[in-house]
Amino acid sequence: MTLFPPFLQVRLLLIHRVSGHWDVIPDFTNNGDKKAQRSHGPLGQTPRETPKETVHCPRAPSGQQARFLSNCVVGASLEEITEEEEEEDENKSTTLEASSTKVKEGTFQIVGTLSKPASPRPDFAVETYSAISREDLLMRLLECDVIIYNITESSQQVEEAIWAVSALNEEVSHFEKRKVFILLSTVMTWARSKALDPEDSEVPFTEEDYRRRKSHPNFLDHINAEKMVLKFGRRTRKFATYVVAAGLQYGAEGGMLHTFFKMAWLGEIPALPVFGDGTNVIPTIHVLDLAGVIQNVIDHTPKPHYLVAVDESVHTLEDIVKCISKNTGPGKIQKIPRENAYLTKDLTQDCLDHLLVNLRMEALFVKENFNIRWVAQTGFVENINSILKEYKQSRGLMPVKICILGPPAVGKSSIAEELAKYYKLHHIQLKDVISEAIAKLETIVAPKDIGEGEEEVEEEEEEENVEDAQELLDGIKESMEQNAGQLDDQYIIRFMKEKLKSMPCRNQGYILDGFPKTYDQAKDLFNQEDEEEEDEVRGRMFPFDKLIIPEFVCALDASDEFLKERVINLPERIVAGTHYSQDRFLRALSNYRDINIEDETVFNYFDEIEIHPIHIDVGKLEDAQNRLAIKQLIKEIGEPRNYGLTDEEKAEEERKAAEERLAREAAEEAEREHQEAVEMAEKIARWEEWNKRLEEVKREERELLEAQSIPLRNYLMTYVMPTLIQGLNECCNVRPEDPVDFLAEYLFKNNPEAQ
Repeated sequence: MTLFPPFLQVRLLLIHRVSGHWDVIPDFTNNGDKKAQRSHGPLGQTPRETPKETVHCPRAPSGQQARFLSNCVVGASLEEITEEEEEEDENKSTTLEASSTKVKEGTFQIVGTLSKPASPRPDFAVETYSAISREDLLMRLLECDVIIYNITESSQQVEEAIWAVSALNEEVSHFEKRKVFILLSTVMTWARSKALDPEDSEVPFTEEDYRRRKSHPNFLDHINAEKMVLKFGRRTRKFATYVVAAGLQYGAEGGMLHTFFKMAWLGEIPALPVFGDGTNVIPTIHVLDLAGVIQNVIDHTPKPHYLVAVDESVHTLEDIVKCISKNTGPGKIQKIPRENAYLTKDLTQDCLDHLLVNLRMEALFVKENFNIRWVAQTGFVENINSILKEYKQSRGLMPVKICILGPPAVGKSSIAEELAKYYKLHHIQLKDVISEAIAKLETIVAPKDIGEGEEEVEEEEEEENVEDAQELLDGIKESMEQNAGQLDDQYIIRFMKEKLKSMPCRNQGYILDGFPKTYDQAKDLFNQEDEEEEDEVRGRMFPFDKLIIPEFVCALDASDEFLKERVINLPERIVAGTHYSQDRFLRALSNYRDINIEDETVFNYFDEIEIHPIHIDVGKLEDAQNRLAIKQLIKEIGEPRNYGLTDEEKAEEERKAAEERLAREAAEEAEREHQEAVEMAEKIARWEEWNKRLEEVKREERELLEAQSIPLRNYLMTYVMPTLIQGLNECCNVRPEDPVDFLAEYLFKNNPEAQ
């Protein structure tokens, strides 16, 4: 029996791998006599003598179930939930934020392995392992009192779960006390079950009907694992086994619905797809509610050994997708053939099987016997707001809202374009918003052919929209006629507010380029129209709409001389037809200076609501391309808050990087070859020059030798040669035995100098 620190009552082992699992080790007493066998990770407490009741659990989607259990006190679900606790739970966020530095006494504590040794330790984990073998895993399972396996993620988990329950069954005789094995399975093992009442297809299945269940063909391994787990639990009381069949899981990072959330959030398609007719009923459950079911099974150890974990909703695929589209995306859906679902690359076969199932189920035993603090008991559609909040927070999908202001020609639009590309935001310019709004109104009032299948209610709503649109168009036309082509602020504010409240701007955010220009425009644009929310902000000087108010305000500025010089140096093709012509630019600059020396400026408005502008003097940066200003703004704003690069964008980035690398290597190779050619040419030139100089040196040496030999030749011709000739003649006449000695003696005797 293993011992743990005195404050620990529950220990949970989370093994992050494909066939992952968790261990939960509750400590209910403090009168044991065995010592701890290992330390307890980063907390660094010294183990003491405490017997253990252990629970081994699987890896949940996104670790939310592990995080949930790490905040649960063992046995808490055995107590009835009071009305005060229910109200308190409703006021709390459903997204758990466990802190590794705050450990409640008696809660599950999580230890386990990481999928990669370099992965960071989860903040709710007390201890982590980099790798674990089956032999070591079995030793840890034997230390546990409750083992939970999640087989909803991959077939490898099914294999390991079967191994684990079989290995534990072989060790039953060595169990010191009762152990519980919980298999977290899926309702797909019921997918082909025959209706309970052929005349009434709306009668739901319950836990009592589990013997009649028929599995989907792709989940035969799952139902076999369920049967094996239940079979081992019937053999002995020392080893109790449970199967929990969970519906399609949602919440936190989205689960199987992530693809629809992402498509809606990106807003790149006009309607979200619904596969088939969309009338199939999908059993669902929030991941934290599923964790609550697991907690209750651990605490209650109920008599039924097969449980169903679903919420109370009866939502169809169309209901779910339409809800996501309405609250996150374009608000429309499009029904496509089921066969086309398999062309969606982001959906796996398991996801499609769950989305296309048609099954009515009711968690009767769970509702009547368990104490669960439900997060989404009524289902996905009714709790979409909290679910969306969880999803966006868990994935960091927070909008970035920026307003860029400044005098004309300071670089607002160019900086806004670069920031929009970097943060993937919507670049909002006043002229584009007005043109888009007018074009939309003209489309509404244009005559349309009404199809035969349209409903009367839609026709009435459309007629009302046409009348409103026509009235608004007439008002716009009248306003522009009275103001020399300019539009009244009331229309500008209306169109701009509609744009900022559009779903794309609410999802990704926006960059507002050069608007509002005045204090009153800012106040009218960002004021709070909802009276209920206005009461909440009554303490402030005036209310503002948190939904559309910018998070960052950038105040660009430069001296008039700098701006005039910049406009003068602009190419004619850019200046033509714009407000950068001399008269218009000077007038616009003068108007901007006049507006911003008053007591109430647009910057004063943001200061009053404590959104302090980021002031940048573009003239002092001396950067024509505004790169330094952009770099400074990115540093102030921070990292992007979106999904990051898509697979296509990653592939494009990799392709560009490969092309740049090849181009760089080719340029380096060409430069190397060029350098080698230059060096060879220089070498040949130096060789030729050296040979030329060598010949010149030889010629000079010959000339020098010749010049130096002239006196010697003259001397020989004058003094030596006549005597030598006479000596040779004498030698010929005498014919001595040694002619050389004779000639030498003759020259010595007849030396002219000696005479």
